[in-house]
Amino acid sequence: MRSCRQHASRIVWHRQGDSVVRLDDMSRIPLWHQKASKRSDGLVIWDYHVICVQRIPGSSPSVVWDLDSNLLLPTPLPLYMSESIGSSFHLFPDYKRYFRIVHAPIFFKYFASDRRHMKDHDGGWIHPPPSYDPVTAADGSGTKHNLNEYMNISSMEVINNFEQDSINGVLCKKLGAVIDENLLEDFLQRVFSAIKS
Repeated sequence: MRSCRQHASRIVWHRQGDSVVRLDDMSRIPLWHQKASKRSDGLVIWDYHVICVQRIPGSSPSVVWDLDSNLLLPTPLPLYMSESIGSSFHLFPDYKRYFRIVHAPIFFKYFASDRRHMKDHDGGWIHPPPSYDPVTAADGSGTKHNLNEYMNISSMEVINNFEQDSINGVLCKKLGAVIDENLLEDFLQRVFSAIKS
């Protein structure tokens, strides 16, 4: 268990441009070129992962901020898609990845993590926590921890179209929208186009 969502939150707070934060779940997320890997290809199978995808005004393509990756930072989205996400697991249905895409302002309004998932059963830290404060929701609700709401993905949530309602879900809904990995890059470009207009 890592603090990648907190790394992503710090990136979004310190960068300009429109950002989308994504989480994926299913308890097995294979990603390549990860610093934590002991393999030459950098493969790690995470329990979940969070990155920031950003469209920088006047720049193309969008970029990915993944502090767990050993690719350049930021990484152009097409390069991240081909190198980190890859497609070589398409033969293994157990590794099908879904992405929860949440517009950064919405994510920071509602997301909270008190880091309980980073502790063992006795309350000790599994790994040293980050030096900065835990992420708290800005909505005034007093929510201390709702990471599981963002991680849990049901098949009913997965969208398979680019209709305006799907894009509005990313821009307006607390939990954003969930998309299949095969549609991710095109869907993100449509979301960024909607943000721009």
